[in-house]
Amino acid sequence: MANLIDIINQEMQLRNYSPKTIKAYLEVVKDLYAYVKKPLSELTVPEIKDYLSQKQARGLSSQTIALSANAINYLYKQIYKDKSFERIRQPKRSKKLPLVLSREEIKVIINSLENIKHRTILALAYGAGLRVSEVVAIKVKDLNLEELTLMVRQGKGKKDRLTILPENLRLDLSRLSAGLSADDYIFPSNRGGRLTTATAQKVFYQALAKTGLKKEATFHSLRHSFATHLLENGVDIRYVQELLGHASIRTTQVYTQVTNPRLKNIVSPLL
Repeated sequence: MANLIDIINQEMQLRNYSPKTIKAYLEVVKDLYAYVKKPLSELTVPEIKDYLSQKQARGLSSQTIALSANAINYLYKQIYKDKSFERIRQPKRSKKLPLVLSREEIKVIINSLENIKHRTILALAYGAGLRVSEVVAIKVKDLNLEELTLMVRQGKGKKDRLTILPENLRLDLSRLSAGLSADDYIFPSNRGGRLTTATAQKVFYQALAKTGLKKEATFHSLRHSFATHLLENGVDIRYVQELLGHASIRTTQVYTQVTNPRLKNIVSPLL
């Protein structure tokens, strides 16, 4: 089993998969082996489907099961190169709409923090539409405070993209970057290096708790809110797609369901 893990790890690195994807796929392979307790090369499709079915029975999300299916397909198609392997179809993803915070709620969350670094982390995630992994990876050289732009390097799918910076963060970002070199992280850890995503998420949850807001919001809700509020401001969806770094316009279109002005202007018949 250890040899198989090494082979998958090496192959995925050579194909330039992200460390996050590699780790996720390896966890699926290990979990599958623990479940069937026999060499994976000997598994049949019904046995694999049984493994995925038990995940579904445990109430795991369709996204989690889809990830497992992708990892298994990769194992048999790319590693074992089994031409007879019947590709496992992904389950339909749930059409749950993203949770969006109002502009006022976001102001309250950000202003609840006194620490300039923590406050700027949340403000920048919302103001530039960033994922938590993108926020903690920002370096001084990625900021252009004169043109108010930010270069997001190696985001999801290992793609670079250019996004916007809020005018009212210019001073805070200037203060945080003062004395740092071009390759230094804007949000360094106290132990050196960059801040972890877990720490940034903790900052958000602590701020949310301070406000007393009763919403099941996450750090990613800031990015959802960025996209939704831009559309509400009349920004063309193609520009929003580019700022978010979405490969497909269909991914961005989910926000049009959250911000549908025609629907919101309909008055209920209940008097």
